[in-house]
Amino acid sequence: MIKLEIKQQVAWVSLARPEKQNALSFAMFVELSNVIKKIKRDRSLRAVVISGEGEHFCSGLDVAAVMKKPSNIIKLLFKWLPGNQNLAQKVVLGWQDLSIPVIAKVTGHCFGGGMQIALGADYRIVDKNAKLAIMEARWGLCPDMGANVVLAGLMKRDQALWLASHAGPVSAEDAKEYGLVTQLTDDVNKQTDAVLETLLARSPDTLAAIKRITQQSYRSQQRKILAKETWSQIRLLMNPNTKKAIAKAKGAEDIQFNNAKSW
Repeated sequence: MIKLEIKQQVAWVSLARPEKQNALSFAMFVELSNVIKKIKRDRSLRAVVISGEGEHFCSGLDVAAVMKKPSNIIKLLFKWLPGNQNLAQKVVLGWQDLSIPVIAKVTGHCFGGGMQIALGADYRIVDKNAKLAIMEARWGLCPDMGANVVLAGLMKRDQALWLASHAGPVSAEDAKEYGLVTQLTDDVNKQTDAVLETLLARSPDTLAAIKRITQQSYRSQQRKILAKETWSQIRLLMNPNTKKAIAKAKGAEDIQFNNAKSW
């Protein structure tokens, strides 16, 4: 369900579950983590492009499927030390750990876990008709995949708070205004190629140094944030109100978020 293709020193990673709008299964988390490790070992690579197969980037976590097997939830959240990255956080921050630039090519729906994966990229090239959302609150949960580490450097505090709390989609134009979009375009393929051309013309050592220095200036409290994310999510999963929220969300799955108003 995760495809990796290497072309001209660029790793093209695809979320490949189009029949489910590329909703994230537990297997996809494992495969994504392995792909990141594979890319990290390949010193010949110069860049990464992440995209969703079909019309949408990713509709988020396949909550119903993952919740059917409680052991998978434990595997997603488990970590040896509170500040370490668990599996759910690795598929977001793992892109940040690479020394090469990572581009998320976003089309259609980019929701929940999919949105957090896109936030883990260094650049987000977004189709003007795309819709973006952090939707965990719909299920009585909180964002826990490491996106909070990145959001602090992208958005104002009140906007980040509202984005996670209201849990509905925003238009690509609004997302650009809030700082979530690097470039907005009506041709994501052409624009992605243009960004790649610029980056590949630079020294890979220069890009690695710039990425490392920039990250250090924004990640001073990363371990505290990661620990807080996981602990908060575990508490929520044990909360009776979360079960009510999940039941409510399941009953509302037929709501058309395409028609929701941007905040």
